[in-house]
Amino acid sequence: MVYDTRSCRSEFASTSDNSAAPPENLHMTIKDHNAADIPVVILAGGRGTRLSEMTHEIPKPMVPIGEYPMLLHIMRYYSFYGHRKFVICLGYLGRAIKDYFLEIERNTSSVSMHAGQARYTNSLVSDWEVHLVETGADTLTGTRLSRVRDYITSEHFCLTYGDGVTDLPLDKEMEFHLNHGRIGTVAAVHPPARFGNLDIGENSEVRAFVEKQPLKHDYINGGFFIFRRQFLDYVNSNDNESLEAVSLIRLAREGQLSAFRHNGFWQCMDTLRDVDVLRELCERGRAPWMQRAIQNQHAGS
Repeated sequence: MVYDTRSCRSEFASTSDNSAAPPENLHMTIKDHNAADIPVVILAGGRGTRLSEMTHEIPKPMVPIGEYPMLLHIMRYYSFYGHRKFVICLGYLGRAIKDYFLEIERNTSSVSMHAGQARYTNSLVSDWEVHLVETGADTLTGTRLSRVRDYITSEHFCLTYGDGVTDLPLDKEMEFHLNHGRIGTVAAVHPPARFGNLDIGENSEVRAFVEKQPLKHDYINGGFFIFRRQFLDYVNSNDNESLEAVSLIRLAREGQLSAFRHNGFWQCMDTLRDVDVLRELCERGRAPWMQRAIQNQHAGS
């Protein structure tokens, strides 16, 4: 694995149908692009104040979910779809992420010993290229992205948050992105319900009690973005700007943002309850993001 730890310096509007003229390479397929050449940028520098019980010592993306921290779950999911280049936007307690990755091959590999020499095999990350980039402790998401622009040299790149997992088919999203002709794609997901539903009839009779299910009446920003590189012209490295409150709003108003609807599993990690839900899924061997990754791996073999 290649490392680079050098330092460098609200919700958005719905998508519009008034898009600009599509580029000449519209209707390309995923076969025209190698996922290994498309970098994945992960926003991992926030303070995670809503999870302060756990983030006073480690950054939010390093909260353990089963055997690995959340950040590694996200990176592994992308890697199952062929991605090998990762740019991690560090900030609050970024040193903890650096320390973890400097030891990651030792901690995630099988080890063979001979004559006092160690050889690591079956590594999860042996062919990854990882850039751990300091973007500021209190920097907002848009400016964090702008500060890693030098690491993004391909025509397209992926971007997501360091606190959410999904079973979204990344290859299908990429094909959708390559064909719609706009600058950006956002994963549109249903928010998890916090409470069960009551079906109440006449005379206050409870006809059915429905346990918690994803809310199907609305879509929210689920992260897992894909952008053309020109989106970097929408973010500002000088002013401290939010991706969600500035850049994505502008992109949507210009008709340059499309939504890839995903009706399957999606879960963020904002509270202790969210952590418990994700950990239980791992402990019971029912983590949908891992099941999807294994299915995809088998399909490609």
